[in-house]
Amino acid sequence: MQAWRERHPVAALTLSWVVTFLAAVLVYICLEMPNTLGQLRLMEFARIPAEAIMAAVILLSLPRRARVIVAAGFGALVGTIAVLNMFDMGFNEYLGRHFNIILDWSLFGDARGYLKDTFGGTATQVITVGVIALIVVLIVLVALAMVRLSNVLVTYKAIATKGTLIAGTVWITLTAFALEFHGIPLAADHTAGVIKYQVRAVQETLRDEAEFKKVAKVDAFGNTPGSQLVPDLRGKDMIFTFIESYGRSAIEDPIMAPGVDSTLAADTQALSKAGFAAKSGWLTSATYGGSSWLGHSTTMSGLWVSNQQRYRTVMASDHLSLTDAFKKTGDYDTVGVMPGIQKGWPEQSFYGLDKVYNAFQLGYQGPKFSWSTMPDQYALEQFQKQVHSKPRTDGKSLMSLLILTSSHQPWAPIPKLVPWDQLGNGSIFDSIEKAGNKASSVIADTTKSRQEYGKSIQYSVNSLTQWLERYGNDNTVLVFLGDHQPIARVSGNHASRDVPISIVAKDPKVLQKIDSWNWSDGLRPAHDAPVWKMSSFRDKFLTAYGSTPHPKTN
Repeated sequence: MQAWRERHPVAALTLSWVVTFLAAVLVYICLEMPNTLGQLRLMEFARIPAEAIMAAVILLSLPRRARVIVAAGFGALVGTIAVLNMFDMGFNEYLGRHFNIILDWSLFGDARGYLKDTFGGTATQVITVGVIALIVVLIVLVALAMVRLSNVLVTYKAIATKGTLIAGTVWITLTAFALEFHGIPLAADHTAGVIKYQVRAVQETLRDEAEFKKVAKVDAFGNTPGSQLVPDLRGKDMIFTFIESYGRSAIEDPIMAPGVDSTLAADTQALSKAGFAAKSGWLTSATYGGSSWLGHSTTMSGLWVSNQQRYRTVMASDHLSLTDAFKKTGDYDTVGVMPGIQKGWPEQSFYGLDKVYNAFQLGYQGPKFSWSTMPDQYALEQFQKQVHSKPRTDGKSLMSLLILTSSHQPWAPIPKLVPWDQLGNGSIFDSIEKAGNKASSVIADTTKSRQEYGKSIQYSVNSLTQWLERYGNDNTVLVFLGDHQPIARVSGNHASRDVPISIVAKDPKVLQKIDSWNWSDGLRPAHDAPVWKMSSFRDKFLTAYGSTPHPKTN
């Protein structure tokens, strides 16, 4: 290399300055990297970063060895912050919130499983290796870039000192006069702000964990005897069903709503002909775009389970869940049907479920529909055959918890309804799956994603209501709701967290008990129907159906 430099001094000098320029650009981009895709615009990079000025001041004052160590450390920190900002982009785009550096690492395993189901094992492996390599290379390159820039500063110390002084003066002036360009401050301290935010987020997470443990120990119905729980529902077969990603956007967004609303109207009419009536309202979910288990546990526990740490706390507690309340009466067998579960599920104990049917216990031999292991119609038919139709030899009623998954992103391919008596082992869906859209053709197209999302909700709701028409009886009471809104790219960056909830029954007394809730008649809640926090539903439901509070405080 040295010989080449001596033979080609001009080329060597040019290459050296090009590398230095690229190093400066890399560090600058990482310093100004926004944390949402909406902010990823050229104007965001037209600012003077305070961190660069401070770094120059420090590096110019240090001896060589210390300077190299500090420069490399600062570069690695800047690279790491840039990676965290990229994580933030992804979490804001899909989950509508920032990445939590304490709680969210476990979600990457779920993300990898989602990619595998969507794109296949080989593509997922390539993506995983590529992402890890990109993260490592970025951090290393930024560290090396900072070392190179520090060497340049020292080589041209006099010029660098004057330039740093001028830049500092300009930054202070811009800050003092709050000068902006298209609403963006020209003087930036973005990276320092990100560090402050992350430190504060860590502190708040740790404080929240301690406070939530105290909250979870308080339970208005924790000491209520079984004989005083839901007395007005004795003899009813209760079914609680969550429909994946069924949110307010499905009913009110101009792209998705027409099809979904017509489905809800037609299904309301069909159920009415079958003797059923329904009332519907809104719940504000504790999660958004994903992490469905947070919505499930919030609804069933009556606690605001908005992050993974809260979820672990609740699952390890003896806080009364709605399902467990029915079990505690001694008059119900409790069963879960969860086609999305493909591994051990210790949460069964918290929910008080005597039996859980997972993806491998429903006899399905048809194709997967992307993430969803089986169509909702098939899962419901197996619920009927293996659970609902079985006579209760002990004279008990049935309390069931169903999690339907066909409306899970990426909404391609989507199942179609087939004659119920032709479902068999599910192989009838082979041709439907092959003829459906490919996930890769939908996932990157916002308009198409919205359209297909709406169709998936129609399919799930149709499957559930047709099951109820076909197999429901005078004692069937169905409560179904969404767990969260779809991802922000589909529902919109400023969409609410509201999800629809409906209670359906033949016995008019069941719906009369909730007249005071002022819910809308039918399966479609009105725009101005009451909106409650999802965590309030458990206590309202238990109270409406005659449960007597006996608080537990520790």
